[in-house]
Amino acid sequence: MLQNPSVRVRYAPSPTGEPHIGNIRTALFNWLFARHWRGRFILRIEDTDRARIAFGSLEKIIESLNWLGLDWDEGATKVKNKLKSLGPHRPYVQSERLEIYRRYVEELLEKEKAYRCFCLPERLEKMRKEQLAQGRAPMYDGRCRELIKIKKSKNFVIRLKVPQKGKVEFKDLIRGKVEFESKNIDDQVLLKSDGWPTYHLASVIDDHLMKITHVIRGEEWLSSAPKHLLLYQAFGWQPPQFAHLPIILGLDRSKLSKRHGAISILEYKEQGYLPEALINFMVLLGWSPKIDRIKGKKEKEIFSREELIKKFSLDDVQKSPAVFNAEKLNWMNGYYIRQLNLEELTKKCLPYLQDKYFPDKILIRSSVPIYKYVKKIVALEQERIKKLSEIVELTNFFFAEKLNYDSSLLKWKKMTKEEIVGNLNLALKKLIGLKEKEFKRRKIKEILMKIAEKTGTGELLWPFRVALTGRETSPGPFEIAEALGKERVIKRIKEAIKLAESDLDKLM
Repeated sequence: MLQNPSVRVRYAPSPTGEPHIGNIRTALFNWLFARHWRGRFILRIEDTDRARIAFGSLEKIIESLNWLGLDWDEGATKVKNKLKSLGPHRPYVQSERLEIYRRYVEELLEKEKAYRCFCLPERLEKMRKEQLAQGRAPMYDGRCRELIKIKKSKNFVIRLKVPQKGKVEFKDLIRGKVEFESKNIDDQVLLKSDGWPTYHLASVIDDHLMKITHVIRGEEWLSSAPKHLLLYQAFGWQPPQFAHLPIILGLDRSKLSKRHGAISILEYKEQGYLPEALINFMVLLGWSPKIDRIKGKKEKEIFSREELIKKFSLDDVQKSPAVFNAEKLNWMNGYYIRQLNLEELTKKCLPYLQDKYFPDKILIRSSVPIYKYVKKIVALEQERIKKLSEIVELTNFFFAEKLNYDSSLLKWKKMTKEEIVGNLNLALKKLIGLKEKEFKRRKIKEILMKIAEKTGTGELLWPFRVALTGRETSPGPFEIAEALGKERVIKRIKEAIKLAESDLDKLM
């Protein structure tokens, strides 16, 4: 594996809501880049926008990263309900670094790289509306740039004095050469009137002090890059390298939203997605190794974490938008579910079944009979399940005391009521004769298939399976019968016969 221990990247979320696919993909790409180069992955909390802070958001960010296994080498963490920092550049929470930012702003003022702006909000809003009405991008008009006499008012902000001529150019590691005209870059606010820094100022200072070598972030931050580079220039600092990841769109090519299936990361966890599947899915939202894109060769879609770390390169990140496909995510999650051994899968399904069917009982343990029953059920559904939460709906007939279904469901093609009742009675008579210890799928199949030679396979097994499940689709009837056990199978066949006999009109 390549090594460059000096590589330092960061994931710097704002705790303004629950983390979603877009920003967690950013964390993943940074994490993979750091692990590939054996560098450092840093978690920094950017909480200077106090009005948008959401209660509990920080905890959810940390929980999401921990669930996905995106461990960080330095940064903010929660320890016994307290926020702490680990690493040499602590603290890693911006609200605890205010004096640092103010000190550097004073440096810019002394160098005349920044200035105090006393314009009232009312004036700025009027100016913004006029510019928009004229079809111009809203920008500060520079009224306070060259003030000779400083007002005594304490109601002011600090702005960066952006050069009015020239260009800001840089090489993006994904997009290549990018340039902006200085005249189109606003004199951005660095320090607000309440003394709190803006995102731009705090982010640049922290990236410099924390020795960040690569800033890997979403495309939506591309327009901020010239502002950040001008700040590096004003301070006389060497900027990091930038890489702006492609945006993620829905299948209809519109902005990604919940209607496309893009929910918070922790909602994916609650619904029963596996972290391995989500990692695999997210990394393909904008990345695939060139070696796997050989003409005529099907692109590889399943990668282990170790493979991703070994293969990951920013050279393989695409420029064009990535498309979020919920069906592909479900397929991929189903694949990873099928790779679990039965014991692992049963334990992962237990919380869902516990909440639904055993809310008043102690958590199911492998030492109790009900656990063995659940394990049999999970084994039958492993090939069909795509999300762990589906286990509840897929298996509810295993836990129901009595099934509720329409009698017409018992009918296979053009069967008559008499044929349905007759075939179920044949099955009932033979199964009653089996001893409990003989009630296994192989023996059940052997008996019923002999009957089916006379009645027809569909004519016997269709009503038999419906009698056991009340469904059109399910695992095989012999496996279901074994799991249910002789007593419940006999009871359900009798109930099906009774239902068929009572609903004559539906079965004509």
